[in-house]
Amino acid sequence: MAAVRYIVDDVDAAIEFYTTHLGFHIVMHPAAEFAILGRDDLRLLLSKPSGRGGGGQAMPDGRAPAPGGWNRFQLPVDDIEATVAALRDAGVRFRNDIVTGVGGRQILLDDPSGNAVELFEYPAG
Repeated sequence: MAAVRYIVDDVDAAIEFYTTHLGFHIVMHPAAEFAILGRDDLRLLLSKPSGRGGGGQAMPDGRAPAPGGWNRFQLPVDDIEATVAALRDAGVRFRNDIVTGVGGRQILLDDPSGNAVELFEYPAG
C-alpha cells in the first residue's frame, strides 16, 4: 500500500472534498490537524501545519510546510470527459483542460488547499 501526505489549510474541508468528489473514505481522523483517507491501495495523509509535531511541523531551519505545488498523485478514471463534467458541475476547480499525450488523457484539478490531483484515462485496450 502506498501513502501520500498532503499539507492542507483545513483538514475537514479536505476530507469533504476527497470523500465527496474523488471516492475516498475516512480511515482515521484522530485530531483536527490530521486525517488518513483511503481509496483502493492508496492512503492519503492530510496534515495541517501546527506546533503539535508530526508531518505538519516546521523544519529545524524554520521552513514551514505549505500546500500547493506541482507534485501530485494520479487517479485513473474510465471516462475522463464525463468525470470532468460532473466535477465542474460540482464546482471543482481545474488547472487546465483535458490534455491528450502518448500514454493517455489527463487533467489537473486542485483540492481546497491548492494541491494538485491528476485524473488520467488510459487508452482503450
